[in-house]
Amino acid sequence: MHKRHFTAALLAVALAGSSGLALAQDNTFKIGLILPMTGPFASTGKQLEAGARLYMAQHGDTVAGRKVVLIVKDDTATPDITKRLAQDLVVTEKVQVLAGFGLTPLAMTTAPIATQSKTPMVVMAAATSIITEASPYIVRSSFTVPQVVTTLADWASKNNIKKVVTLVTDYAPGVDSEKYFSQRFVANGGVVIESLRVPLRSPDFAPFLQRVREAKPEALFSFVPSGAGSVLMKQFSERGLDKAGIRLIAEGSVTDDDIVNSMGDVALGTVTAHHYSAAHNSPLNRQFVEAFGKANNGDRPNFMAVGAYDGMRVIYEAAKLSRGVGGEALLQAMKGQTFESPRGPMTIDAQTRDVVHNIYIRTVEKTNGQLWNKEIQTVTDVKDSGKSK
Repeated sequence: MHKRHFTAALLAVALAGSSGLALAQDNTFKIGLILPMTGPFASTGKQLEAGARLYMAQHGDTVAGRKVVLIVKDDTATPDITKRLAQDLVVTEKVQVLAGFGLTPLAMTTAPIATQSKTPMVVMAAATSIITEASPYIVRSSFTVPQVVTTLADWASKNNIKKVVTLVTDYAPGVDSEKYFSQRFVANGGVVIESLRVPLRSPDFAPFLQRVREAKPEALFSFVPSGAGSVLMKQFSERGLDKAGIRLIAEGSVTDDDIVNSMGDVALGTVTAHHYSAAHNSPLNRQFVEAFGKANNGDRPNFMAVGAYDGMRVIYEAAKLSRGVGGEALLQAMKGQTFESPRGPMTIDAQTRDVVHNIYIRTVEKTNGQLWNKEIQTVTDVKDSGKSK
């Protein structure tokens, strides 16, 4: 016990002495990118790394006169590993920024390290509302679940959907999705017949979808992590929910741009809400999609890629303003940034350190034989309703 306490004390001292305020002696600007590169969420890590590297390829590997070093670590989506890697990046590598974080538990376990070491932490993927409240050093470049699902609830209420069943993956973003969608939908006069949660590590949706069919809602609202939408869509069709007249409306991860084209015609007409679509009609996004495809064997970027791309932009611009200094100066330079992203206009709210951006209602359509999330409605400058009060 004494040994454990002594080790913890040594770590605390090391973290406190590793503040990003100290300039790297080798004249580098180090970014520790912690991602799930193997395991069930490897596709998330792949998109995040590709987005970050594309930004560096386009904007150079020097900032404020310092060589940018991107140190990529695989946490396999395991919180204990994430925490250990973050500690090593701060104490041994002396990074100026921690970044990445593919899932909420991974970001939450790192938050105390960011606080103790005063290291800015850019969350490029995880989307639970509470994340930015876990540390004053967290800045988010991805999105928040409440932004998306409340927008979808409003759309559903205005489009003659009165009775739904909710089906979400049982971890923090799924619980957020269920909570905020249901609250808004009920406030608008709708009825949630039943709320179902599927285990994160064994996502067999079939028995849950059978219960949905028996409940006979007008629509099924769903959230699943990026990459799991294909299984949900396949089983939705196999259980005959589409033939039973039950509409599928979802948080945008379900028809992830990275996989939607492989889902087949069963996905056609699925309505989702999200902050990004590879089909977003802007010159900047068309350039982004083209460049991403060229760099990644023709793959499409998804919302993870744009979260990393924009996160790198936030880091680079802050580094310029702070002249390569980390710590508090770098954090302050991240706050309040406003710019045009491939997703559309975007701001880092100076008070909450969370992203403010457009949310789009999309429907899956086929164009030239390819499936795309086509935007049909835009809600501008959406803040996180979990913090708006």
